[in-house]
Amino acid sequence: MEHLEPKRASEFLKQHADALFIDCRSEMEYLFVGHPVGALHVAWNDGPDWAVNPHFVGQVKKLAGTNHTTRPLVLICRSGNRSQEAGEELERAGFTRVCNVRHGFEGELNDRHQRNSLAGWRFEGLPWEQC
Repeated sequence: MEHLEPKRASEFLKQHADALFIDCRSEMEYLFVGHPVGALHVAWNDGPDWAVNPHFVGQVKKLAGTNHTTRPLVLICRSGNRSQEAGEELERAGFTRVCNVRHGFEGELNDRHQRNSLAGWRFEGLPWEQC
């Protein structure tokens, strides 16, 4: 799996028009915190019990289509941890071109336990929207 800084991930997506951009955060995060423009939502885990989505790989395969094992995938979550786990699962399922966005959408916590102040997609000023 390749790990890309947010700006590099954005460039990668522009250079690879066939790439799928998957936001694997919870539905509530995707809808209410916001998400990168163009990102499709497939939750890796979700409330109320935060269990791993047993259909995650199948849902991504369906979105990726017939060339699912070689189609580039870019995964993002809040801070880069869930998307890494999801990417590892996709690689075990045969996907060969998986990228993880380092620092995710909101980045790591600062000294005051706040996000969006150190790193991440939003911190870098990359395009995002809220439903």
